[in-house]
Amino acid sequence: MCGLAGFVDNLDVDKKKKIVKDMADSIIHRGPDGEGFFTDDSIAMGFRRLSIIDLNLGNQPLFNEDESLVVNFNGEIYNYKEIREELIKKGHVFKTNSDTEVIVHGFEEYGTDIVDKLRGMFGFVVWDRNKKQLFGARDPFGIKPFYYYNTPELFMYGSEIKAFLHHPGFKKELNKDQLKTYLCYQYSVPTDTFFVNVFKLDPGHCFTYKDGKMEIRKYFNIDYRNNDDDLDTVVDKINNIMKESIEYHKISDVEVGAFLSSGVDSSYIVANANVDKAFTVGFAGDISAPGFNEIADAKGLCDILNMKHKQKDITPEMFFDILPTVQYHSDEPHANLSAVPLYYLANMASKEVKVVLSGEGADELFGGYYEYETPKEYARYMHVPFPIRRALKHVAEKMPNMKGRHFLIKAGSTLEESYIGQAFIMNNEEADKLLSPEFKSARKYQDVTRPKYKEIEGKPDLLKKMYLDMNLWLPYDILLKADKMTMANSLELRVPFLDREVFKVSEQVPLKYIIHNYETKYAFRKAAEKTIPEEWSKRKKLGFLVPIRDWLHEDKWYGLVKEMFEKEWVKEFFNVEELMRLLDEHHSGRWNNGRKIYTVYAFLVWYEIYFINNTVPKKPEYV
Repeated sequence: MCGLAGFVDNLDVDKKKKIVKDMADSIIHRGPDGEGFFTDDSIAMGFRRLSIIDLNLGNQPLFNEDESLVVNFNGEIYNYKEIREELIKKGHVFKTNSDTEVIVHGFEEYGTDIVDKLRGMFGFVVWDRNKKQLFGARDPFGIKPFYYYNTPELFMYGSEIKAFLHHPGFKKELNKDQLKTYLCYQYSVPTDTFFVNVFKLDPGHCFTYKDGKMEIRKYFNIDYRNNDDDLDTVVDKINNIMKESIEYHKISDVEVGAFLSSGVDSSYIVANANVDKAFTVGFAGDISAPGFNEIADAKGLCDILNMKHKQKDITPEMFFDILPTVQYHSDEPHANLSAVPLYYLANMASKEVKVVLSGEGADELFGGYYEYETPKEYARYMHVPFPIRRALKHVAEKMPNMKGRHFLIKAGSTLEESYIGQAFIMNNEEADKLLSPEFKSARKYQDVTRPKYKEIEGKPDLLKKMYLDMNLWLPYDILLKADKMTMANSLELRVPFLDREVFKVSEQVPLKYIIHNYETKYAFRKAAEKTIPEEWSKRKKLGFLVPIRDWLHEDKWYGLVKEMFEKEWVKEFFNVEELMRLLDEHHSGRWNNGRKIYTVYAFLVWYEIYFINNTVPKKPEYV
């Protein structure tokens, strides 16, 4: 695990060395154990290392035998031993026992097809010194980030955007088109970023760059092939492949721990991984809504499994104190509230271990979200003819906020109109109402989802929702915050559910066993029953809930947000009068606008860091 930063340009080698060193130093949190560099007249490659496998010899960049190829790699290849043996039989000579080296020899042997052999998480580039050609790739699910900056004068790549700021040729400019869709989604979608000419490489894609031209191709496809297996067969397949994947994900030369909530996903990982330590966070204080503290349930499972359990309660002061640090490490504004407790969770775990296992991906693979099925209480209404529901939708849209309004609008919309993923903060009209004239846009959230729906045309609605989340929500929200918050604390996070072989099993689960009698993730829960107590296998999904609604009712936190909203420069982006209406409406208890308020606030905190203060925020002394 490490951080990458590099570029292709025409500067002389000495200037390249200084620049790439500065770029790599800016992401030292991703790899505090070592550094490595390669420069020639065309390219500079920088590396920061977090030592996990082959602690003594795994430094990068690494070369093939004649040093015509050089690799810059971030991630873990879990089947590297099998690939290594295969390559040795073909005559390749290895200098290390690291997983990194299989990529450079594998590229030499198989060319760009090496990506089809890799079982793991990765973002990497291989530089061909003879052809002056760069090849790069990102793992199938987007577990590891990969950014690039592309102009006629300069091409850069990296694990984090902040590294690009240290190249003198980088022009820092806000991408105004991103703000409206961010307000709808709470994260930046899809491959554009908030910086002009900076892009994300999509999961399951690779590229070649030569003579100023970049060609991108998709190498991994989601192809649902749901079969008719009986339940026992499905359960056995899930258990067998998951246990195999967990063993692969435990491969390490350092201690491995685990994140643990009260839910079935992380509980299943912990119970099967046989690790020694688990880590959980919750929220301190008298929270009015249930589900904000999973510590007791997590500790209960650890007691059953005879594991060590570490825990931390988060206060509202801790939440708001660390928020600038969280937004800085996110690179772009990110309004998933759970990023903050995840930062504290990673910080706590990093004091004990270097690697943790976590349960991300189970919901997307096995159908774990409630939005994948119409709730029981609404099922009868869905039998009303669609034209009538459509008419009632138009009536509801003109009504003020009230109970049931959102459902009437959703029930009167097509799937393609209404479903954009797990985070739907506001619709197009609401976003435009908040934005200043300069930032209003004809762009709609449906412009993002339409191409994805086109790719899975003709499939059942359940699979359409799962496909959309696999392509948007999972890589650009869930996995992005998981990577950024753990690596901010020099901690490697591994996700055994997001494994190529696990996915092959998941895409064959019969539809009736994805959701059965309104029970989500049915087949996986049945598999989990064989490993963990039924109390955990059947527990309803909570998510990583944060009590922002309650906090914004308090004068202290209302005042903090209000102070930000009233800053003079905020008028450039937003209709401040409308922002204050949302805030006051929430503070008085008339309506719950907590998520909308936080989404705007998170953007403003991020913008102040990257475009006004231009400094790394200081962490609280207690962190």
